[in-house]
Amino acid sequence: MAAFEHVADTKRPFRISRTTRDILSGTTGGVAQVLVGQPFDIVKVRLQTAPPGMYGGMGDLVKKIVANEGPLAFYKGTLTPLLGVGLCVSIQFGVVEHLKREFSNTNAKAGGALSLGQLYTAGAAAGLANAFVAGPIEHIRIRLQTQTGKVYNGPLDCFKKITAAAGPTGIFRGMVPTLLREGVGMGTYFLVYESLVQWQLHRLGPGTLRADLPTVSAMAFGASAGVALWLSAYPFDVVKSRLQTDALQASQRAYAGPLDCARQILRTSGVRGFLKGLGPTLVRAPIANAATFVAFEAAARNLDNYV
Repeated sequence: MAAFEHVADTKRPFRISRTTRDILSGTTGGVAQVLVGQPFDIVKVRLQTAPPGMYGGMGDLVKKIVANEGPLAFYKGTLTPLLGVGLCVSIQFGVVEHLKREFSNTNAKAGGALSLGQLYTAGAAAGLANAFVAGPIEHIRIRLQTQTGKVYNGPLDCFKKITAAAGPTGIFRGMVPTLLREGVGMGTYFLVYESLVQWQLHRLGPGTLRADLPTVSAMAFGASAGVALWLSAYPFDVVKSRLQTDALQASQRAYAGPLDCARQILRTSGVRGFLKGLGPTLVRAPIANAATFVAFEAAARNLDNYV
């Protein structure tokens, strides 16, 4: 009996690294984000890229999509973000959690918690790292979302047609505003979320662990972070969407580049042109990002048993 107990005590489940835990948890959060937020994202992109006066607003656009394309149109191009956003969010959380640990090790010598600057830096670095994956993925997704006929037969066909018409670098169209959006937006995103987590832990007193926080906290903090992200970086996203739905052939393009695109938006639509589609984005942001952080925190807690 004693020998059996000894064997049972020394038997352990498989182990994973903290980085693997962060990536798997981030992937879970990314899948949740896509499934919850995709319909709102399609409405946002259509409003961003439509000519002035084409739609009377978010409600009018939704009605026209349902009438002309059917309800399933709200999930057009979902395969790309389902695979891609999972990857993107895993990169974001992987970089953020790694830098948080590095900053924590540095701060431990001084006995201090992570500063606001460190939280913003971690988020901005995560966004910049993610941008090089997010840019091409979103380029394909946006072209699939905005097609009203059958121009592309799925993500792979879309990729082939983009690179055939615009060359190998064509898939990276809109990278400058993507980098700006990801750097500024993700810095704000993780700053808000992690600051609220730290505030809650401090409020609940010494000995309270992150895993002890209720799910409703992750929902509320994730929702707040999502809104803050888009309020800080939305104009960059509008420019990115315009560039990524422009003609593939250089000779037929309406915009020579990001600055030219911004100038044309300002000239034709004024400052409000940089806010087109913000309504559905702000409806989507708290819902999708609450789901993201709830899924991430739940996955991280479960995977902690194997770290």
